[in-house]
Amino acid sequence: MLTVSVVLVFFVVSLLFIQFLKLQWMRRRFPPGPTPYPFFGNLLQMNFRIHHDILKKMAKIHGNIFTLWVLNVPIVVLQGFQALKEGLTVHPEDVAGRPASSAFHILTHGNGVMFSNGHLWKQQRRFGLATIRKVGVGKKDQEHQLQQEACQLVEYLQKTNGKPLDPTMPIVHTVSNVICSVIFGHRFSKDDENFHRLIESIDTITAFGNSIWFFILEMFPWLASHFLAPVKKTMSGINFVNSLLAKELESHKEKGKPVENQDFIDYYLDEIDKTKGDTNATYDEENLIQTVFDLFLAGTETTATTLRWALLYMVVYPDIQEKVQKELDAVLGCSHVISYEDRKKLPYTNAVIHEIQRYSNIILIALPRLTVKDTELLGFPVPKNTIILSNIDSVLSDPGKWETPDQFNPSHFLDKDGNFVNREAFLPFSIGHRVCMGELLARMELFIVFSTLLQAFTFTLPEGVKEVNTKFVFGSTMKPFPYQLCAIPR
Repeated sequence: MLTVSVVLVFFVVSLLFIQFLKLQWMRRRFPPGPTPYPFFGNLLQMNFRIHHDILKKMAKIHGNIFTLWVLNVPIVVLQGFQALKEGLTVHPEDVAGRPASSAFHILTHGNGVMFSNGHLWKQQRRFGLATIRKVGVGKKDQEHQLQQEACQLVEYLQKTNGKPLDPTMPIVHTVSNVICSVIFGHRFSKDDENFHRLIESIDTITAFGNSIWFFILEMFPWLASHFLAPVKKTMSGINFVNSLLAKELESHKEKGKPVENQDFIDYYLDEIDKTKGDTNATYDEENLIQTVFDLFLAGTETTATTLRWALLYMVVYPDIQEKVQKELDAVLGCSHVISYEDRKKLPYTNAVIHEIQRYSNIILIALPRLTVKDTELLGFPVPKNTIILSNIDSVLSDPGKWETPDQFNPSHFLDKDGNFVNREAFLPFSIGHRVCMGELLARMELFIVFSTLLQAFTFTLPEGVKEVNTKFVFGSTMKPFPYQLCAIPR
């Protein structure tokens, strides 16, 4: 028995040693980085999650482009503005893929626009961008819809009579109804049970994205999907969202072909009909449901989270809130219905909104990309099918690009005369071929909703509360901890 144990130990140690040597040999083909361990790669050094602070420490040692290993998979990390700009724009086509991991496959099955690749991705993205414009994003009709949602949010807050409330659900309700109008052609009632389940499911899915359970699913997909409660909960959330979207699709089909397309689903169903028999087309109901899923996930989570940070910062920095209100009053007055065009007359308000996005930095690390061919990044050869991670946090807090990167300072976006200035390192929507599809809609929502709220209310801490937690809850998006405020009518 002792001999068998010794042989087993020797066998395991030999396997680990061979794996270690294999990793060291493979490392020669990639930019430098921390030494990976057998089986785990660098997961142990990373505490089983990809955290921006860990990446920052590693960059100080290994430079602004370095390689991490997750299990035996290499991941090249880009750190700081210059590295991201060069890495994602010098050869943008080379880094336009998405990794086909177990977790991403469970989420999307390679369909849609967010995690698809190749011809399918190009066709779905091109159609998505064109259709978002057709349904009115950036035009007066869509702006009117945004103004209506902002006014309904004002009416809801007025009914609180200045009493403490958590703004999360009313904000999420407002933002989700904007994207629902674009996609479905209708909005949800705030009392709709399906709406609440939808928001809960989106929360569950996004929280899963940068958790330890995500990596366990990558390592043991069958076991994790059958026996781990957090994974099963996430899959249940995905199934619920898909079933809700399938019902919306059936509802559109039952109504029949409209005389004029009104929403994203109408346009997509029309495209399916137009391209029947075209072997080059990728338009089908599976891709329709997944594309809508992607748009809803991206269009709700990020904007709603940014607005929650916006109100929190106004409570924390009342002097900045007061300056915004003075500008709104002086330029527009108290009854003006705010439009996106007004941003050009409101440099300080516009600067505050940009600083909210920079400082809250809700997506610390952009969705991973994949090299689709052998390429070169910042002078280092990078093989085909290598995952690329962009540390957005390192750009939005790059000390070489921002005067006071660790402070909330709207002056980052103002010149000496108080005029608004764009900054090249302002990249909350990423850069390159995978830049956010909904950037214009998000910018419009943030400006109109934020400005409308500050025109109508002064936001304060509840009586007796002296301070509030401004740290974030770590996840796929960095949400604020739950907080309460009072909306005092002006």
